[in-house]
Amino acid sequence: MERVMSLLANNFSKQNNTEVHLVLTGIHRIIDYPLSDSVVVHRPSFAFKNSRRSLDTLRTMWFLRSKIKSIDPDTILSFGEMWNNLVLLSLRGLSYPVYISDRSQPDKDLGTLQNFLRRKLYPSAAGFIAQTARSKEICTEKEWNRNIKVIGNPIRSIKGDPDDRRENIVLTVGRLIPTKHVDQLIDIFSRINHPHWKLIIVGGDVKGSNLSALLQKKVVELNMEGKILLEGHQDAAQYYKRGKLFAFTSSSEGFPNVIGEALSAGLPVISYDCVAGPSDMIEDGLNGYLVPLFEQDTFEKKLRELMQDEDRRSAMSYAARESVKPYSVEKIAGHYYEFILPNDQ
Repeated sequence: MERVMSLLANNFSKQNNTEVHLVLTGIHRIIDYPLSDSVVVHRPSFAFKNSRRSLDTLRTMWFLRSKIKSIDPDTILSFGEMWNNLVLLSLRGLSYPVYISDRSQPDKDLGTLQNFLRRKLYPSAAGFIAQTARSKEICTEKEWNRNIKVIGNPIRSIKGDPDDRRENIVLTVGRLIPTKHVDQLIDIFSRINHPHWKLIIVGGDVKGSNLSALLQKKVVELNMEGKILLEGHQDAAQYYKRGKLFAFTSSSEGFPNVIGEALSAGLPVISYDCVAGPSDMIEDGLNGYLVPLFEQDTFEKKLRELMQDEDRRSAMSYAARESVKPYSVEKIAGHYYEFILPNDQ
């Protein structure tokens, strides 16, 4: 979410007669991604402490409302389910158009309070940016907003190595959380057990979990050490460049950037057809395969097929690179800019 917002802010700041302000309201208010010097950053002067959460939430809302009034913007873009509620509630009664976008699984249960606020507040937004076609369907079904535009995420361009320098690597990338179902991928790969291929898993533990240790134990029990490698938290670019296939066993997504990055590097993708995102980027049989959720036998069959068929992989690799061109930073930022700044403004 932060990466996409920084890319959009940088691109917007290059537009003629456009001034961009970034208002940070999170607990840490840290900028982790490159930001143009022309983007004006605003932070509350107080530290947010969980020990006084209710008070500091009210102080944050007051800061946000006051700051927006002082900036007097033509349009406002907000990211994140609960953050959207905070922004819309803070600016209630003001006339500024607020465009919102959920950034996780579109039908995610946010809890009683946040679900209530979303039902009450989202219809007042000037527009809703859905990351996927399924997200738009859910937004429409739940009557969150009537002005909906589907805009995917900008995908960073990754140039893969030439085919003759690539290794027989099946790659998967993502946080090690249960909904990624990396354990299923380990089972699938171990059943194929191709003597000349490796499975590389890039991603680290989150939220104090120790899933990596459990997965490593599974690898040892399957006697797949040296063939299934858990690399931990890394910049995945180096692996995209070297690999030949990308496998994705997640059961819930907002917009899986890793699929786009894999396609950009020329990796055909085999993915569960989860809610939501893979079906927006993968054209089944052209740049990869969509597998019904949790059909491990079908997933194994498709993965085995591509591991063994070099000509098929090569054709899909070319199609993969072509398929992500609509997700360039410039094109995606342009779609956002046109939606949140209509021609009459």
